[in-house]
Amino acid sequence: MKTSELRQMSDEQLDLTLKEVVKNLFHLRFQSATDRLETPSEIIKAKRDVARLKTVQRERQLDAAKQGAAVAAGKGV
Repeated sequence: MKTSELRQMSDEQLDLTLKEVVKNLFHLRFQSATDRLETPSEIIKAKRDVARLKTVQRERQLDAAKQGAAVAAGKGV
């Protein structure tokens, strides 16, 4: 999953995708613990996807806060 694709998603889509990837990561860890995981690199990929999703969400939070502060400063509040 590329970062550019994630930035094009809506907030709701990001939330759903994050939940899905976290769920998948849980299953991968469970498979790893029971020695059924065929490709250990899938855990690393899932962790990176979670990090990308959270990074995009945080960027949006910071942008919203910055815009809110600019609006408040413009109104003289």
